[in-house]
Amino acid sequence: MIQNILIVEDEYNVATFVKKGLEEAGYNAFIAYDSETCIELILQEDIDLVLLDVILPGMNGFEIAAKIKSLGYTATPIIFLSALGSTDNIVKGLDTGADDYLTKPFKFKELLARIRAVARRKNMDTPNTNLLKIANLELNNDTKIVKRNGIEIKLTSTEFRLLEYFLKNKNKVLSRIDILEHVWDINFNMGTNVVDVYVNYLRNKIDKKFTPKLIQTIVGMGYILKDSTHEN
Repeated sequence: MIQNILIVEDEYNVATFVKKGLEEAGYNAFIAYDSETCIELILQEDIDLVLLDVILPGMNGFEIAAKIKSLGYTATPIIFLSALGSTDNIVKGLDTGADDYLTKPFKFKELLARIRAVARRKNMDTPNTNLLKIANLELNNDTKIVKRNGIEIKLTSTEFRLLEYFLKNKNKVLSRIDILEHVWDINFNMGTNVVDVYVNYLRNKIDKKFTPKLIQTIVGMGYILKDSTHEN
């Protein structure tokens, strides 16, 4: 459950606007105007989610996200709120282990939707039958370990969610919109190529040095995870 939200934002008007909206929606909201205060509040309060700007005094948002994770708060969700909306910045933010990236300006209803989406995903992170396999690739959701040919492969949290979605839908063509809605839970600006970037990242890690090749592009339609060597 998400109740206590930390807003890390150096613009007073933006921070207070978001705080007021969150409190009206039933959340408890805290504000940090710089990286030092952010880390203090993370350590002192029971923070369930962090809303994090990128351009801040002291450490920037990417550095703060990495710091939060390094302090052991790996399960604390982070949503970036930033005017830096390029694909490179979105990917950089997600690569820190963040759960979402919302570009400014944004509608407050969309921010609430993103928070609810993160909460749903967090609530779903409970053990079930969590060994997913195709060919010589396996993903263990209990241990969060991915192996191919018995070799462990290190993935970022976003890459892990993407692979999990592919495995749960193996042999099915997935459009970019399907992937955005299920891996990130909500549509990014379709003008970015963040899905293609992450599929490339995943291919480099799970396919490049192994056979058979599992992630295939279906031109004009999307991607599919399938083992062609076992087709009839």
